[in-house]
Amino acid sequence: MNCQDHRFRHADPSRVGRRWFLQECGVGLGAVALGQLLAEGGYAASPSSQVDPLSAKTPHFAPKAKNVIFLFMAGAPSHLELFDRKPKLAELDGTLPPPELLDGYRAAFINPNSRLLGPKFNFARHGESGAELSELLPHTAGIADDLCIVKSMTTDAFNHAPAQILMSTGSQQFGRPSLGAWTCYGLGNESRDLPGYVVFSSGKKGPSGGNANWGSGFLPTVYSGVQFRTGGEPVLYLSNPEGVDDALQRDSLDAISALNRMHLDEAGDPEIATRINSFEMAYRMQSSAPELMDLSSEPGHILDLYGAEPGKPSFANNALLARRLVERGVRFVQLFHEAWDQHGNLVNDLKANCADTDRACAALVTDLKQRGLLDETLVIWGGEFGRTPMVQGGDDGRDHHPNAFTMWLAGGGIRPGLTYGESDELGFGVAENPVHVHDLHATILHLLGFDHERLTYRFQGRDFRLTDVFGRVVTDLIA
Repeated sequence: MNCQDHRFRHADPSRVGRRWFLQECGVGLGAVALGQLLAEGGYAASPSSQVDPLSAKTPHFAPKAKNVIFLFMAGAPSHLELFDRKPKLAELDGTLPPPELLDGYRAAFINPNSRLLGPKFNFARHGESGAELSELLPHTAGIADDLCIVKSMTTDAFNHAPAQILMSTGSQQFGRPSLGAWTCYGLGNESRDLPGYVVFSSGKKGPSGGNANWGSGFLPTVYSGVQFRTGGEPVLYLSNPEGVDDALQRDSLDAISALNRMHLDEAGDPEIATRINSFEMAYRMQSSAPELMDLSSEPGHILDLYGAEPGKPSFANNALLARRLVERGVRFVQLFHEAWDQHGNLVNDLKANCADTDRACAALVTDLKQRGLLDETLVIWGGEFGRTPMVQGGDDGRDHHPNAFTMWLAGGGIRPGLTYGESDELGFGVAENPVHVHDLHATILHLLGFDHERLTYRFQGRDFRLTDVFGRVVTDLIA
């Protein structure tokens, strides 16, 4: 008899006999076999899909984008030096801002009644679209007709950590799922050998918001971003320790997986499925990750396009790796480059930052396009907020500014060659077509095939969503 036979002691034998035999004898082999036959016939989910929460899923409607690459310029680049030409600001350089402009305004560090600072670089129009771009972005200028430039972004936070977390999760508070986590929760992953959500970090330091920028919050942790290192092993402890060969590891994982599956059947805790998935993913990544990270297999002209150097960590290498990841079916890739917080030394730092990133960002769009991947890959560029029209640090710095800033998008169903929205003549506030962070998120989810109000997760008695309690799809941005 089975250890569970007490469940049937007082039941009618004629009703439980066959089912008890199939279900309980031989550790349920009969039921397993039946389940497998039903799954193969399309009448039931296979055991692997029940355990693997990253199996591919169907969105609410046909998506325009399948993958996302978010080029997060952490620290907040100055829209006034890069995208948003303001002749009036140049004219009023060194004067005090109009008093009515500052009514109710709060700056992060400076006295809001500081002198205005004119733009430090020249602008020119590019492409058939006539997009105005700074002289610091010559490579981005070459893809101007592929970009949708949004000059009317606005956010609610004016310090780095809360603003980055708001851009990443839709909330200024820690503990909410990131955009990448929501994407994987909704769509799953197309790669069996790599995580659904991969993160890289470059620049002077990691993002101020830390791991919360790519966390899963209250979603199962299988949807969290996995940070890849750009030197040495891509993920720590991926290699086997000395004395552990492949056969021993496989036998060990099979035994652990069997125990975890038994526990999952009993407890139903999704974190157990996450544990099973993470063990198996790590095993497969032992061969897939080193191959992915080996940029020496890329032809010379592609390395030159990005400015990438195999073995030398850089934003350019990370951008090339992002293309390789989406090529392999990874759903969401996020590149953080924390280097844009120019409270002082604005001119020199912006030159250095653009030298580090401009070429690779343009190369990524160009490379995706020539491989036929841009139509299904949404590329997003931007930081957590903008910079003030007022000066900080003598005459060579700008403070944090949430009222107006610029981002660009490309591919994935976005309307190319469009410049959308407008800030006022000083670049202080939005004058036309405001796009809040929630609006951006709603639009991204729409491109991925989701109604942002219906993509929810119940937690602590409430149905949470990425866009919190408001947000609209900006249809003008969609091709």
